[in-house]
Order: sequence, then C-alpha cells, then structure tokens
Amino acid sequence: MKHVLSATAVTLALFGAIPTHAATLDTVKERGELICIISPGLPGFAFSNAQGNWQGFDVDHCRAVAAAIFGDPSKVKFKPATAKTRFTLLNSGEGDVIFRNTTWTFARDVDVKVAFQGINYYDGQGFMIRKALGVKSAKELDGASVCIGTGTTTELNLADFFRTNKITYEPVPIETIDEARVNYLAGRCDVFTTDVSGLAATRATFKDPQNHVILPEVISKEPLGPATRHGDDQWSDIVRWTTNALVAAEELGITQENVGELAAKPTDNPEINRLLGTEGNLGAMLGLEKDWAAKAIKAVGNYGEVFDRNIGPDTPIGLERGLNALWSDGGLQYTPPFR
Repeated sequence: MKHVLSATAVTLALFGAIPTHAATLDTVKERGELICIISPGLPGFAFSNAQGNWQGFDVDHCRAVAAAIFGDPSKVKFKPATAKTRFTLLNSGEGDVIFRNTTWTFARDVDVKVAFQGINYYDGQGFMIRKALGVKSAKELDGASVCIGTGTTTELNLADFFRTNKITYEPVPIETIDEARVNYLAGRCDVFTTDVSGLAATRATFKDPQNHVILPEVISKEPLGPATRHGDDQWSDIVRWTTNALVAAEELGITQENVGELAAKPTDNPEINRLLGTEGNLGAMLGLEKDWAAKAIKAVGNYGEVFDRNIGPDTPIGLERGLNALWSDGGLQYTPPFR
C-alpha cells in the first residue's frame, strides 16, 4: 500500500528537523546578561576575591560564553548553588547554565532532564586525611568518620567503596566545601572525601597544607562539565561549542595574546579561519556573530591558559593536567572539528 507523505514530512525528510526555537538565547539577550550557576565557593574553580569579584576555572568558562554572545565577558551574573539546589535553579529558569563541579551521570541526564554539554574537567573521587595519622591507603579507614556532601555522587561512591572493601564508616553530612573544611579542621571528621580537584582546592586554603595528604585511591570516574536544560538545542549548541572552542584554540596554538592578530585576516590554516570567523560563518549557525569564538578566546584565553591560570602547577591548587591534557599530549581533552 502506498503511503502519502504530508508536506511537513517531505520538508523534514529533505532538509532535516526544524531547529528548536532559541528561547534561552532570546531570554539572555533581552535580559542583557548570562546567569551562570556556580559553586558557592571552591578555590581555583569558583570563588569571590577580596574585592567581591568571582574568579576561577568555572568562572572563566562562564565568561567565555558571555563573550561569545555579547562580546563582553562581564555580562554575566553568578548564582552560587549547593549540590542540592543547582538542578532546581537550572530547571526553574533561575539560571541559564551550570558551570560547577557537577558530574555527568545517567540519572541526571535522563531523569533530572539536565543536558550535559561535554566534559571540561576529568576528575575522580579521593580521600584527604591528616598526615600525622599515618594512613597510607583508603582501605585502612575502617571505622573512620567521613565528611561527605549530601545529594552528590560522592555520597553513593563512598557507600559502594566501603561496602566492597567490607569496612565501616561514620558519615558526617555537609552541604558545602566551606562546611566540610570547618568540620574537618575542627576534627569532627577524620577524613574528607570529594573529587580530587576539590580536595586539592580545599587543602590549598589550610595554614599547613603540607600536614594533610590525599590518599592514592581514586574510587570513581567524575566527568565534570557544563549543563543546560533539556529541550533547547540551539542554547545547548552555544554552550557546547564555546567550550570546544577553548580546547580547539589550544590545539591550534591560538592564545589570548595572538587571537586578535589571527582573527584580523585569513591564515594558511583553514580550521583556524573557520574557528575565528575569517572563513565561512559558523557563528550564524548558532545565532551568533562570525567572530563569536574569537571573542570568547580573547576574553579568557584557550583551555590550557584557563587551566594554568586558575588551578595549574604554579597556582596554590597545584593540579597537573593529567587526563585533562590535550589528546595529542596523552590526555582526554579533544574537540570535534570546526567545519
């Protein structure tokens, strides 16, 4: 039996699905600023300095998105959120994007309706303890009291690890990194567990960081990345490809210092030209200007510059690139082609 296709079906078959209306982009432009959901305070990633200005790895990624949209990285409002409130704020429309130490999981993606836009930091859960206790392995923590964030993947990972190793622990529930730091330093818990990056960031705030050790076990995969609401494909594309642009810039040797020169006229490298808008117009596909990526890179630098400035080996956080090195250097940071 012959099937009759409607005009709409024919259109979709020939040209692909009709794009989702860019509701979030319209809202952000009308408001005049991006609202970015961040950690309430995590040194190196998102923290407010003495002048009340937000700084950090996640903060710079927020500023890059604002620069891609407005050409101005200052057009962003930061909304601190705990692990319990971050998804509620996003899904209620009180924030436009989460750039916060948030792990991409099946349930969050499928059930909570949060769309993760890539991975900007590969992490894993670890344990920090006082060096004086002489503990060399997390498997020696039987009976320990553990400061653990409620409503997080770390809470579930901790239970799995102790059960698997047939040891016990006493949970000390906390909601923020600051609360964990206070409780840990006051001796209300023997151990603090969270992502290794969070442990390093917390330890950097201690008066005697050398007296605290991060144990060798990494007990989970914690792929951290920006997240948006389900259902707005154009907005998701903007966040995803702005993050990708910073990685591509490092791959291509584009820096905060030389991006202006490279964007002034076409180069001999067609991918640089496409990324910076001197060849083709990828920006139009996003609803942005041709030089959207150049503006983002000019605002914060490439991925490596953002990493090194905020959390790298020469900062108090002191993190090595590790899995977050470029794929060409043995890491996992990798972007699809800009074409």
